[in-house]
Amino acid sequence: MLPYENQMFLDILHEDGLVICAKGLGLEIVLLNIIKVFCDPGNLVLVVGSSTPEEDFWITQLKKDGIKPLPKILSADTSITEREKIYLQGGVLFVSSRILVVDLLKHRIPIPQITGFLVCRAHNILESCQEAFALRLYRMENKTGFIKAFSTSSQTFTYGFTKIERIMKTLFVSKLYLWPRFHLAVKSSLDKINPEVIELHVELTPAMKEIQTSLLDLINYSIKELKRLNPSLDTEEITVENSLSKCFHKILQTQLNPIWHRLSSTTKQLVSDLKLLRNLMISVTSLDSVRFQSVLSNYSSVDYVHRSSGWLLLDAAETLFITAKRRLFNSKKEICPEHNPKWGGLTEILKEIGQSSKDNGEIVLVLVQSAKTCCQLKNLLVKGADDLLLNLYKTHIKDKPLISTQKNTTNEELEVYDNLNNEELDEENFNNCFTLTQSKNEDGLTFTECANESRNETLKEPIIVIQQYKKDGDFLSLPRTLRDLQPKYIVMYDANMTAVRQIEVFQNSDAKLKLVVYFLIFGGSTEEQAYLTTLRREKLLFDFLIKEKSVMVIPKGQDGKDEDCPELTRDLGVHPSEMLDDDDKTYKPEEKIAKKEIHKVIVDMREFRSDLPVLLHRRGIDIEPVTLQVGDYILTPEMCVERKSIDDLIGSLKSGRLYHQALMMCRHYTKPILLIEFDQNKPFDLQGRFYLSKDMTTSHRNDITSKLQLLTLHFPKLRLVWSPSPFATSELFQELKEGKTQPVSSEAAAVGLEAGQNFDEEIYNAIIKDFMTKLPGVTTQNILNLLNKGQSLTHMLNMSLQELKTIAGNSQDAENLYNAFHKKVKSTNEQSSVKRQSNKGFRATMNKKRFKHTKSK
Repeated sequence: MLPYENQMFLDILHEDGLVICAKGLGLEIVLLNIIKVFCDPGNLVLVVGSSTPEEDFWITQLKKDGIKPLPKILSADTSITEREKIYLQGGVLFVSSRILVVDLLKHRIPIPQITGFLVCRAHNILESCQEAFALRLYRMENKTGFIKAFSTSSQTFTYGFTKIERIMKTLFVSKLYLWPRFHLAVKSSLDKINPEVIELHVELTPAMKEIQTSLLDLINYSIKELKRLNPSLDTEEITVENSLSKCFHKILQTQLNPIWHRLSSTTKQLVSDLKLLRNLMISVTSLDSVRFQSVLSNYSSVDYVHRSSGWLLLDAAETLFITAKRRLFNSKKEICPEHNPKWGGLTEILKEIGQSSKDNGEIVLVLVQSAKTCCQLKNLLVKGADDLLLNLYKTHIKDKPLISTQKNTTNEELEVYDNLNNEELDEENFNNCFTLTQSKNEDGLTFTECANESRNETLKEPIIVIQQYKKDGDFLSLPRTLRDLQPKYIVMYDANMTAVRQIEVFQNSDAKLKLVVYFLIFGGSTEEQAYLTTLRREKLLFDFLIKEKSVMVIPKGQDGKDEDCPELTRDLGVHPSEMLDDDDKTYKPEEKIAKKEIHKVIVDMREFRSDLPVLLHRRGIDIEPVTLQVGDYILTPEMCVERKSIDDLIGSLKSGRLYHQALMMCRHYTKPILLIEFDQNKPFDLQGRFYLSKDMTTSHRNDITSKLQLLTLHFPKLRLVWSPSPFATSELFQELKEGKTQPVSSEAAAVGLEAGQNFDEEIYNAIIKDFMTKLPGVTTQNILNLLNKGQSLTHMLNMSLQELKTIAGNSQDAENLYNAFHKKVKSTNEQSSVKRQSNKGFRATMNKKRFKHTKSK
C-alpha cells in the first residue's frame, strides 16, 4: 500500500468512523486489507452495500495472497439452513441487505457474536433503507462490535440540510475521515513518481465550433426560460456551465419532482429539451459527423417542432442544422464527411510510439469513455477514416430506416431510438475491448485486429489495446487492466478525472516502467470545460465537508454503544402526559412504558424491498417476516393490507392481478385494505415512473380512476387508503392497531393455503416461488404442485402440455402456462428485439435456479 493508503487503513482500523475518499484514490485496496485482517473463523464480519465486481475483485486478490478462509457470498439461492451454518462458521460474509434484515429479525444470526459491519457506499444509507435497518437491529443487541463505513461520493453528502450528520447518526459512527486529492499525505505519495504526461490540445474544426456555439446559445435560452417560468427554483446550481456535467439533471429533478404535477407543460418540455441539448453537446465531440447528423435529423420532423419548447424556431437552431449537414459535403457538393480532429491526433500518437519504441511487443493502452467510441476507433484504425465514414453514411443517412412521428410518440421512445442509433456502429464486432497490432509497410502504418491471447506472444510490433474506462460497467476494470498488461504507453482519448488518479496510483504502486501518458482533449471546447468543472466542483465539495466537520456537533452516545443513544430509542407511542402519576403528578416513565403493549405487524417477505418495515420498527412496532399468500401486512387477525406503489398499482390494474388479490383479501379477512402509497419525493398524482415526460395523459389517468371505482363496486368491503409517503403509512398503521388484538404469524401464513398445503420457506426457493406466481396459469391452488413436481424451470420447459395439465389440475391454466413457455412472439422493431434478447439472458439465468433448496424435507 502507498503511505496515504496505509494511514487511511490504520485510522479506520483502530477507530470506527465514516471514510469519504476522492474518486480514483484506491479505496478498494484499503477495504481489501481490512477484509484480510478479519478473514478468520473467530470473527463474524458482515459486508453490506458492495457490488458484484467489488466482491469478485476482493475474493480474487485474497485467493492470490493465500488467505483462508475466503469470504463467502450469501445470495437468495442459499438455503436458510446453509446460511445459519455459514453464520456459525464465522469469517467475512458478503450479504444482501434484504436477506440480512430478515435473518436478523428471525434471529438466525447470533447478533451478540457479530464482530462488526463494513458498509460500502455509505452515501446511500438513509434512515429508511434496509442497510440502516440492519445496523439498527445490530446495535440494539450488540454494543461492542464495530461499524466502519466507506464512500467515494462526496457530492451526495452535501445535498439537503445537515445530511452528513444525519447519515453519521444512521450509521452509528462519530468519526469522519476526509481524504481529498489535495490531502497532504495523498499529494506527497502520488508526487514521488510522476508519469510523463503529454497534453495534446486538438483544435475544433470551424464547423464544430459553430455547432458548439449554437448549442450553448440554445441551452442558455432554455435555462433562462426555465427560470422565468419558475421563479421559486434555486437558480444557483442551474447554470450553463453546470448543465454540461452529469449531475445537472439530478439536481434539477430533485427540485422539480415534488411539484411536477403543478408545472406547466412548457416547463416539462424545457426540462426534456435541456437533456436533449446536453446529449447533442456531448455528441459533437464524441460522434463522427455522419452519426451526429443522423441523430440530429430525428428532431427536424414537424411533429417534434410542435412538441418542443420553441428552441427549434430560433436562429441558433437553424445554424445548427445547416452546419451539421454542411459537414457531410465538400465545396463541389460531393459526399466527403468531415473527419473528427481527434482521429488525426490518435494516428500521430501511434505513429510516434511505433517509431520510438525499442522493445518488442510494447503495449499501448487506448482508453475511451463509451463502447461505441471503442468500436469507432477499432474500425478507424483497421478500415481507415474515409471508408468508415462512407459506410456510416450509407447506413445512417442514405439507407436510414424511417421512424414513426405519431403524436403519441414520447420523448423516451425517441431517446431509446437515439441510443440504438448511436450503438449500431458495428453489430458483428460490438465490444468494449479490442486488441490490434501495428506494422509498417510502403503505404505507412497499418493496423490488424488480433485475438486477446496474442498479448502474451512475442511480437515485434506494438500491441494496441482499446478499452473503456469502465469495462462492462466495472469501475475497477482499469486498475485490473493496468496491473495485468503493464503498459508503457497510455492514450487517454476521452477526459476522465477518476482514470487520471487510477493511473497515478498505479505508477506509484504497481508499475514496472515509467508511464508515458498522452492526454487528448479538444482545446477551448465544452469537453475541456466539463472536465475542469468536475475538478473544481469536487474541490469545493470537500472544502464544504471540511468546514462542516469543524462545526459538527456529535451527540453523546451516537455510536450506539451506550444505553442513552437517541437513535436506538424506540417510539412506543407514549405521550409525556401519560407518564404523570395521578396522585403526585411526578414522572414514572418506566412503569408507564412497561404497561404499554408492544405492537406487532406480520410482514410479507417480499415487502422488505420497501422502506415501510424499517419505519414501522422505528415507531416501536415489532416486525415478524412471514411468507404470506394473502396481503402484504397483517395488522390484526381481521385487518389485512395490500400495499401498492403507483407503478405497481397501474401494472396490477392492467394485468387484472389486483382483482384476484382483492378477492382473496375479502374472502379471508373482515377488514381488507388497499393501501396506495406515494413517494414523498414525487408528486401526489396518479402517474407512472417517467416523471420527466408526458407519458400520462388525462385519459390514461381517468382510466386508472375508473378501474379503481369498478374495484370498489365489486368489493364493497374493500377500503382504499391513500398515503403520501411511507412515513405517513407507518403512523397510520400505529393508529389502526391501537387497542386491537395482535396477529398470530402461524395463522396468517396459513391463510390462502388449501388443507394439507404448507409453504415451507426452508425448503422452497422464495425467489423462484415469487417468479412462478407471476406466470400466466399459476394460481394459489396449483403453485405448490408445480413447485413439488417441477424440479426446475428447465424441467418444466421440457414438459408436454398433457404433463402440465396433470400437475396444474386445470386444463385452461395448463394451456396458459404452456403458451407462456413456448409461444413465439413476433418482433416488430429493433426495440422489441433488444427486449427479447435481454429476456433470453434472464431466462438462461433463471434456468440455473432450482425450485427447491438442496435441503430435503
